[in-house]
Amino acid sequence: MANIKKVTFLKADWFVGLLVALVFLFSANSDLMQSLERKAYDIGVRASSRVPSEKIAVIAIDDESIANLGRWPWPREIQAMLLDILASGQAKVVGHTALFSEPQVDSGLEYINKIGTLVASSSLKQSSPAEWEQLNVILLEAMSHLDNDMKLAESMAKSNAVLLGMLFELGEPQGKPDHPLPDYVLKNALTNVGDGTAGASPILTNGTQVPIPILGSLALAIGHLNVTPDVDGGIRTEPLVLSYFDQYYPSLSLMLAAKSLNLEPKDIQVSLGQGVKIGNLNIATDAMSRMYTYFYNDRDGKPAFQVDSFYDVLTGKIPAEKYRDKIVLIGATAAGVGALQVTPISAGMPPVLTLAHSVSSILKQDFFVVPGWAFWAGKAIFLLIALYLILLLPRISAGIGAAITGSLFVVLLVSHFVLMTTQALWLELMLPTSLLLVGHLLLTTKRFLVTEQGKIKSDADSAESNRMLGLAFQGQNQLDMAFDKFRKVPVDDSLMDVLYNLGLDFERKRQFNKAESVFKYMSDYNPKFRDLEQRLNQAKAMSETVMLGGTSGKSNASTMVLDKAGVSKPMLGRYEIEKELGKGAMGVVYLGKDPKIGRVVAIKTMNLSQEFEADELEDVKARFFREAETAGRLNHPNIVTMYDAGEEHDLAYIAMEFLKGKDLVPYTKRDNLLPLPKVLSIVARVADALGYAHGLHVVHRDIKPANIMYDIESDTVKVTDFGIARITDSSKTKTGMVLGTPSYMSPEQLAGTKIEGQSDLFSLGVSLYQMVCGKLPFEGDSMAQLMFRIANEPHADILSVSPNVPPCVVAIINKALAKKMDGRYQTGQEMAEAIRQCAATLQ
Repeated sequence: MANIKKVTFLKADWFVGLLVALVFLFSANSDLMQSLERKAYDIGVRASSRVPSEKIAVIAIDDESIANLGRWPWPREIQAMLLDILASGQAKVVGHTALFSEPQVDSGLEYINKIGTLVASSSLKQSSPAEWEQLNVILLEAMSHLDNDMKLAESMAKSNAVLLGMLFELGEPQGKPDHPLPDYVLKNALTNVGDGTAGASPILTNGTQVPIPILGSLALAIGHLNVTPDVDGGIRTEPLVLSYFDQYYPSLSLMLAAKSLNLEPKDIQVSLGQGVKIGNLNIATDAMSRMYTYFYNDRDGKPAFQVDSFYDVLTGKIPAEKYRDKIVLIGATAAGVGALQVTPISAGMPPVLTLAHSVSSILKQDFFVVPGWAFWAGKAIFLLIALYLILLLPRISAGIGAAITGSLFVVLLVSHFVLMTTQALWLELMLPTSLLLVGHLLLTTKRFLVTEQGKIKSDADSAESNRMLGLAFQGQNQLDMAFDKFRKVPVDDSLMDVLYNLGLDFERKRQFNKAESVFKYMSDYNPKFRDLEQRLNQAKAMSETVMLGGTSGKSNASTMVLDKAGVSKPMLGRYEIEKELGKGAMGVVYLGKDPKIGRVVAIKTMNLSQEFEADELEDVKARFFREAETAGRLNHPNIVTMYDAGEEHDLAYIAMEFLKGKDLVPYTKRDNLLPLPKVLSIVARVADALGYAHGLHVVHRDIKPANIMYDIESDTVKVTDFGIARITDSSKTKTGMVLGTPSYMSPEQLAGTKIEGQSDLFSLGVSLYQMVCGKLPFEGDSMAQLMFRIANEPHADILSVSPNVPPCVVAIINKALAKKMDGRYQTGQEMAEAIRQCAATLQ
């Protein structure tokens, strides 16, 4: 009897309602629910309509400007010219989103400075004062002409209206700062900060990246450019204030608004957790001093903010008078320059336009507000919906329940959008709305299955529900579960279309045995359907083929069958695979295409499950994506651009820039060596790329001719495979192979000690040696002998192989191949400079 009561209790409708309510309550802060809340927020933003501030103008560093002025970053003299134009047009303030955190030194200026030092220390002043004075004047003119930072500083001084950006490193400080901030940054600190909501605090930071002194000291003001993405990666808020140790600093948007009103940082009042006041403007913020930015929709087919081309303003096509008394924002919109931001109205908005929306939100008071009572109102509504599901819905008929649920659903949605569009208030109502829909669906489905349907002993899954579930599983790429559901639906002509698409999906996933099962199931109903007979025969023939595999096993294991008529192109992630380009040590390289944007890519694959033991596979996967993320941040003309990384069926892949040409291996053969000037030019550019990567604390670990791509027609050099060598750090593959080629390894790499940038430069020195004379500097009869010679013996004198090698090339090779790291070039830039100086003497 007790067991019967227990079962009855578990089947009670009110218990199911209570259980659903508890599940939703505990999932309120989950990524899924928070993402749903923000999607509803975005719809509310797009549904509202307001007019942006007419005071804001945007000047874009766009594709047209880069096509006419050259690759970004431009010489700062060009920025100075634009500031002079805006100053002549009497712009109110100018906000520049570029980070001027490093000096821009013209290579010629370094030589002028050296000549100046030499002249100053010479006896020319005493022996020939007139000539010394004339030479000194020429040197000063040359310095002034080549000093781009000074030109920009002079233009900023003339304008006295330029605001610059800086970045903070987010994170809680653990002690005191390493260095005090410069005075030109300190003067922007907010001093009028008062307590507001208990426990409220701006976002904490522990580091800064500020403009260089010559520019920062002449800026009218400086504000931060940090953004705080939401859980789904979208930008919806603007952190108006950040906390740096015991100081508070404003955002660039806040400073632009203040300066446009002729106000200083001391005039900005901050009430923590409540709002910010500048002049007569009151901006409501959340507990972290973030403003919910209003994003303005396009109106009448025109963008919210008119965006002018930098080049058009510079050349006078757009008159400077247009910007009189305007807040001018300068920033990049060109493809590949900066990272686009996801906002409620755009999937890819340039940061300068996000800044424009933020400034307008401040000046027009067009931000959204989360009222203080929103939290308790949301909880109360959630409780009412839960009580409805637990107490009322189980006691009323299905028709009345559907009417009440529908009414409540409409009320919640209408309330959400009315509050956002008319009152600019945001209440998180998606949690109770989702609870209402899911709870009603579960309870009515349970009632139908257990009570009404139980009277007639029929199948628990109706044909329509199985069809819908199957389509849902198919949409989520759970093809096996989709097929299971479709087999519970009576076959008819409409289902045949669905099954045919499912078979094609299995083909794209290279699961030809499962595609064969689907086509067999279809042929039992109608073997003449479309090209079903041909599809079935192809699936049978290819069911044993391994698609996109590693290099282990059969020699043809990685070959793709793409030339068969009617075979769907296989997919890897979101990429269509076009053909095989080649095979490497651990995988195959394919030519792929992103069908959504038409981008052609090279896809390097690594079958991790075949190459690594099971106990280290998860660690290797984590390291793979970590290294891929690091390499993906590299942005250099001589480094292959990485677009994407992913995993499918234990097959890790990296999608990268598709390059013409081939690697340098063919040019290391004695009968096919490139001319020495060309070799020096190639190696210098590789050294530049390594120097850039080392500056970002990224070490390649496997520099060799095979990882350097060269297009002889366009004279383009690209370094590939950044981060790949580190994937198996301290690990061995199943085949016993450690990544990295021993012939090119540095002594410290063979010794297993800490690897730094000088290790890559040693490997580059080995590659230079081989490309000059066609032989390796270290050779051995066995792997052990080779590794011993690299670690302990000097390299073979290149003159013994090729006596005509110039002395400066010999010196570069000898220094690059020094056994100890401190004896080599310390940076890639240093090695590149030495090579170019050598090449200049050869000319």
